[in-house]
Amino acid sequence: MFTLVLISIALLAAVLAVALFNAATAPMLKKSIRPQNRPRVSVLIPARNEEANIGACIEGFLSQNYDNFEILVLDDQSTDRTAAIIEKFSEQYPEVQAIRGEPLPAGWLGKNWACHQLSQYANGEILIFTDADNCPAPSAVVNTVAYMQKLELGLLSAFPEKVTVTLAEKLVVPVVDMFVYAGLPLWLTYFSRFPSLAAASGLWIAFTRNAYQQIGGHQAVSNQIVEDVELSRLAKKNGIKILTLAGTRVVSCRMYHSFSEVWSGFSKNLFGLVRYKTIPFFILMLALFAMCVLPYITVWFAPLSELSIVAIVMNITVRIVLALKYRHPFFTSAVLHPFGVLLTLLIGINSFFQVRRGHLQWKGRQINLQVNE
Repeated sequence: MFTLVLISIALLAAVLAVALFNAATAPMLKKSIRPQNRPRVSVLIPARNEEANIGACIEGFLSQNYDNFEILVLDDQSTDRTAAIIEKFSEQYPEVQAIRGEPLPAGWLGKNWACHQLSQYANGEILIFTDADNCPAPSAVVNTVAYMQKLELGLLSAFPEKVTVTLAEKLVVPVVDMFVYAGLPLWLTYFSRFPSLAAASGLWIAFTRNAYQQIGGHQAVSNQIVEDVELSRLAKKNGIKILTLAGTRVVSCRMYHSFSEVWSGFSKNLFGLVRYKTIPFFILMLALFAMCVLPYITVWFAPLSELSIVAIVMNITVRIVLALKYRHPFFTSAVLHPFGVLLTLLIGINSFFQVRRGHLQWKGRQINLQVNE
């Protein structure tokens, strides 16, 4: 056990180093850069049963500090008032185009099919895919364009600031953010050529039209749940420059609204973070347990208490740094940290078994995966 706690401290040192590096240097979408010119931008929003969110999302884009863009919103076979809300906006604002989605064909997952359809209607030189629960600040589009031009990017993605309300959201959502902000120096997504050091969030992912076509668009990831990461890896494999940023204060979203949504939503995604590879997945789960939960147990055993306190202080420091930089909820991040990680681990195990049993569902659709080890 003594050796395990030492390993935990060593891993935490690396995590803390990455968190501090990102806090000091991470590219931030809020940084104001003057664009070289203003190319046509297509904002592409798939929406399925989003009557509670889609209106605010469209209004956010109508308020952009950018004058050369279109907003394409696809109703993906919704059973609520989503389609009617989209139609109302399209009748009132010429830049909003309502698209009625086609039925889901075999071999496709719902969001990927919706994004593919949107891309067929888009006229822009830059395509920005986002979600219906995303709320952009007025500078979101212009800053995205400016970053892409300055760094000659084919793909830019930003992790939005997460709005959390219920306890389950506050516990789990920031832990998943921690995977990125304390696990990957964000500038490596730009400077490194390795596809394994690619990352993206489908909540805000922008392509030049040429880059999107070069990698095959969403058709190339038609059956991938974590399609955003796969798209970023494809871009790197094709020699396309990418960059992953923090979208704090510029794009924000409330991903889930209850314990059941947190459980179901992340059960759909967590196993896919390691491309459904069993051994890497359980190594990740064990490492997370050793770093973030075990020290809170071993601290009660005298021979291990001093080392465990060191590990606990490192855990709390990581979470405070992330909370201050990326606006995570402070109390649950710093004080309830091990409980958030433990709940995330339980969701991860559930994700593994649901994928293996083929029981994944999302928004009323069965998700069928072909998982190859």
